[in-house]
Parts: sequence; C-alpha cells; structure tokens
Amino acid sequence: MKNPLDVLNCYPPHDGTLHAAFRSRCATRSGQPFLIQDGVPWTWQEFGDRYERLARALAGRGIGHGMRVAVAGRNDKGHVLALFALARLGAIMVPVNPEFGEREMAYALRHADVQGVIAESRLLELVGRAVAGSDAPPWVMTLDARADDPASLAAAMDGAGDQPLPAPAAPSDTCVIIYTSGTTGFPKGVMHSQSNLVAAGEANVARLHLQPEDRVMIVLPFFHINALFYSVSGVLAAGACMIVVPRFSASTFWQTAADNGATVVNIIEAVGTILAARDRSEYRPDHRLRAVYGVRKKAAPVFRDEFGVQRLFSGFGMTEIPGVTCNPYDGPDKPGSMGVVGVHPDPARPWARCRVVDDEGRDVGVGEVGELWVATPIVMQGYFRDPEQTRQAFEGEWLKTGDLVRRDADGFFFHVSRKKDIIRRRGENIAAAELEMVMNEHPAVYEAAALAVPSELGEDEILMVVAPRDGAALAEADVAAWCRERLAASKVPRYVALVPSLPHTPTHKIAKNVLRDDPAVKARMVDLQA
Repeated sequence: MKNPLDVLNCYPPHDGTLHAAFRSRCATRSGQPFLIQDGVPWTWQEFGDRYERLARALAGRGIGHGMRVAVAGRNDKGHVLALFALARLGAIMVPVNPEFGEREMAYALRHADVQGVIAESRLLELVGRAVAGSDAPPWVMTLDARADDPASLAAAMDGAGDQPLPAPAAPSDTCVIIYTSGTTGFPKGVMHSQSNLVAAGEANVARLHLQPEDRVMIVLPFFHINALFYSVSGVLAAGACMIVVPRFSASTFWQTAADNGATVVNIIEAVGTILAARDRSEYRPDHRLRAVYGVRKKAAPVFRDEFGVQRLFSGFGMTEIPGVTCNPYDGPDKPGSMGVVGVHPDPARPWARCRVVDDEGRDVGVGEVGELWVATPIVMQGYFRDPEQTRQAFEGEWLKTGDLVRRDADGFFFHVSRKKDIIRRRGENIAAAELEMVMNEHPAVYEAAALAVPSELGEDEILMVVAPRDGAALAEADVAAWCRERLAASKVPRYVALVPSLPHTPTHKIAKNVLRDDPAVKARMVDLQA
C-alpha cells in the first residue's frame, strides 16, 4: 500500500481546479474505471469525454462563468457529470435535497437564483411549481439518463455541438453552493471553491489511505458535504473509482458492496446502527470493504468482529469546514472521540488548527468544555448573498462551530453538545427555527417549539411541542401531516406533545431548557411511529 503522499505523487502536478486534477489522473488512469452505476462502468477517459460534451451543451444553453445550475434527484452519475461540466465552465452546481417540499425547493432555487435545473423526472412538477412566477424562470433538464427524452441530460450531451469551450476556470472560482440549515430558520448557501473541493479530497487520501485501486461506494446523498468532499473528491485525488448508489438501502447494502468490489464506504452514525441491527442473512462475507468512515462507538464492535472491517474512522467536519478531525489511520483510536486534527498528505501543506474557547473567546484548558473554533485552508468562501451571517460565523480567521467539545492531553476531541439550536437527524443539520416557523403557520397553533430528543439510532429525533390556540381542535397526527406537506421527510417530527402553553424567558423567548426537563411534556409525548 502506497503512503498518501506517494499516491498524490503518482500523477502530474495540476493547478487545483477539478478539470486540471481530472486530466492529471486521466493521463495514467484513462482506461481504468472511474464511475460504476447499476453495474455499468465508465472509464476515466469515457467520463472525461462525457463531461466535456455536457459542458458544451450547457454553454449552448447560456451557462457561463459564475452562473448557477441546480441538480435535484437521488444519486446519479448525472450529478458527477454536472459537477465536472459546470466546473469546466467556471459555473456552480447547487445540489438540492430531492425530498424538499415545495416551500423548501422554492427557497433554494430562488435564493440561489439558478439559471437552470437538472432534476429527476419525478420532481419536474414540483420544480415547476417552485419556480412559477419567477422573473426569469430557469430552464429545466431531466437528470434521468434517457437519450430518447429530448429534455434529458443524455440527449443534451448527444446533441452538443463542437463549439470551443472557454478558458479553464481558476482554482478560486466558486464550484458548489450547498444549502445547510441555520438558526435563522432559512437554509444558508455555503460556497466552496474548486481548490477547496480538490484539497478536501487530498486530505481524504491521508485520512483513509485511499489507493488508485480502491473502489469507493457512495450511499450518502450528493447534496451532502460528505458525498462530494470526501467520496467524489477522494476518488479524484487518489485516481480511484466510485460506485454510485441511488440511495442507502439496508437490505441491499452488503450485496451492492460485494457485487461491485467496494473497498471503502463513508456512512453516518445512523447507517452504522441500522446495519449492525439488521438480519445477518443480508450480510455478504465475500465483501472487500477494508475501511468504513462514520462508524461510531456503538456499532464499532459489530463492524470489527462480525463484519470483518478493521479500519473504522470517525471524525468531525461541517459543511462550512469539511474534514477537520479524524482518528489516526494507524491508531490510537479512542472510542467516542472525534479524533485528532487532520493533516494533508504533504506535511509542508498547512492544515486545520483548532481552539476550544469559553464564551469570551479565551482558550480553555485540557479537559475543559468550550466551543470549538477552527481555522482551515478549506474553509467556505461565505454564505451566498448573506454577508451578515458570514460575518457572524467568524472571529477573525476562526470559524465558530457552535459545538461544545473537550480536548484531552493527547489531542483527541470529544463532542459534548451543540451550542446552536440545531437538531442532528439522519446525517442532516435541521434548524429548529425552520420547523417552528412552518408549524406556527398552522391556523390552530398558537406557538410551537422543536426539540432534539435521543434516537435509538444514535443521533436525534424531533419532538414538536405545540400549544394550540384557545378553542382550536388539533390532534398530534395533524401536526405531523402539516409538516409532511411542507417539509422534507427528515424534518417531520416523530414525537408530538400538545400542551396548554409554553414557558418563556424574561426576554420572551421560549424556554426550551424548561421544556426539556418538564415531566408534563414527557407524559404528553406521542410517538407517531409507534
């Protein structure tokens, strides 16, 4: 096995753009598989030819430097084609959660001011409603790779002309805008440059010792930082191969891994917990997985002892600052920790630095709890069209994570709690304020509070505590139905508690700390999945 720096040095130097990095790897990997979906492989050369054709097709639709195109759908090779094609033009991909409701979809597409949308065919009606009434409605292309559909991505590639492409983009050009929940109730568009995406992949080579022969299975969604910045970019940096899976399926996970020869996969804690609890008849002992990122303390013994995967990794990152910490490849591994500060394969490259600070921004001692502040070369460029939120996120060069942690004498970080009012569910950060804003629009609701409660899968479930208006008729199922019509499935509360009134602080904010400890709330909680 090559060490991480030797892996990068297998390939010619490049300027830090996606196109240049791809061509660097393609120079020696052209005939090797780059992407596999549904058992069909594309070599590096085939993929490169396709994304350049798509770039020409997009240019023919008026897409140029700095313009934005949304991609909405389950994981598909079209996402990866769009990412590289848009990057070749110096344009920006805006990956959108395909489970968004109309309100969320409309906000993302309008706030990003997209010039085009590439969407799964089942989402076309929703996209149409979301952009209806826009001053300049975006064009829409179907993500489904059917050449017989004249509006499909495949047909656009087939019909691309031979017009020359513009000069390649710069490493500092914005490459993606990923929408992530914030405490204001509205998602924030996190901007990252091409060089950030490429460098994050190089750091993942160091994290997992990715090799050119590796096959990285992607089960996490492409609108998530993990899939793009760890898996896709890691494959690019290592000159490896990705296996694109439309969505995580517990029942077919091991079959897909074994049949495709997957060697590495990135997951989230809930996925590891689910797999550990599944019937072992689904397990394939002939799998080749050597490393899994995202397995937490609870599921680790099962993955090691029963699934035979010895290299298990856990770390910390945010959409704004991907890949900050991870347990070292060769150990030690402290169960329950976030690992140590990560590194780049090249020891000469400066990387992330971390501080643990009190409320006054002063560093706290070893073992003491404080907020994690991070300075890293792959920090976001800012929140799209939101300079005030961008300003508030930083203290000088330090991004304030809002996470309370402690650091031990060996430099390992341990997560304590979230300082921000964010619910972590199914690998996504969900703003309680967003859920409350939607719930408070219900005509029978006086006010509502969304709380995180422990999940048996290791992250959070959502409890919605609702005070109905006087005389209004409201049932727990009505609360879930209202949210289900307006929000993504991951944001629909599992628990609902109807109470006469909510407690407030002296400044008239809902006293969530009181609600969390109120036995009357716990007594009224109804589990809608029971």
